[in-house]
Amino acid sequence: MAIRSAAGFSWDAGNLAKCQKHGLAIAEVEAVFHHRPMIAPDQAQLQDEQRFIAIGSGSGSRSIFVV
Repeated sequence: MAIRSAAGFSWDAGNLAKCQKHGLAIAEVEAVFHHRPMIAPDQAQLQDEQRFIAIGSGSGSRSIFVV
């Protein structure tokens, strides 16, 4: 998947709560996509739209798994 084709981020209350639960700031999660993450289709999410998972690093040194 070319990252340029992504429509953007959808931050609803559930997404924000998950980030906070894991000690992640929104900016840190979004930064993952600026550092060439590994991206794959999310086979677990069977919905009307195609979804992806990403594994990479944010602005710090820890690895981040984005669903």
